[in-house]
Amino acid sequence: MPETALRRRLAWLPAWKLPEFKLLAALILLSGGVYGFIALAEEVVEGETRSFDEAVLMALRVPDDPGQAIGPWWLEVMFADITSLGSATALFLVTVAVVGYLLIARSYAAAALVLASVAGGQILSSLLKNVFARPRPDLVDHLVNVHSLSFPSGHAMLSAATYLTLGALLARTQPVLAVRGYILAVAVTLTLLIGVSRVYLGVHYPTDVAAGWCAGAVWAMACWLVASRLTRRTDAAV
Repeated sequence: MPETALRRRLAWLPAWKLPEFKLLAALILLSGGVYGFIALAEEVVEGETRSFDEAVLMALRVPDDPGQAIGPWWLEVMFADITSLGSATALFLVTVAVVGYLLIARSYAAAALVLASVAGGQILSSLLKNVFARPRPDLVDHLVNVHSLSFPSGHAMLSAATYLTLGALLARTQPVLAVRGYILAVAVTLTLLIGVSRVYLGVHYPTDVAAGWCAGAVWAMACWLVASRLTRRTDAAV
């Protein structure tokens, strides 16, 4: 298509549908996530968030009984079930199932994106935990078993990297805007619930979870941007 004809065609499109606008929005979100993580990390290292973290943890426990969470008994059971959706086992099974499907469907680029997002996120999470080496909260009892370090939350980070990536992949196949919005909303809601469950169960400070969300979203967005650029170059070459 001649360049002048292409420009006339693009002129009728809303600005938010143009590739350049989407790239700019993605870069803004990426920069915001990086800034949010760095700001949180600095505050945590300096001890500025301790009073806030402890106040939130204590607000979720029965007064004078740090071993009992507030709310009815089924709320603790519900959050324990929700938090398992961000466990290494659950994410591994989801990843294997999705990658297997994508390979059978010959969507090799999408399969590589999912693998890079999940596996790379796991490696990055372990590195960040070892760098900051923040112990788990000892102010309240842990309502589920934990063994690793605290900052950032691995459940929050890996659920963001996994479910946001899968949500973006699935949304991309839907032509209806409302359907795409619904899929992304489900992915975001699931990620948020998993992070909240870690605080409610007493195994993470709120800032651990917030940092995990930032890092996971940044990693998912970075993988998506790289995959999008590679796909465009491949299409242009063809």
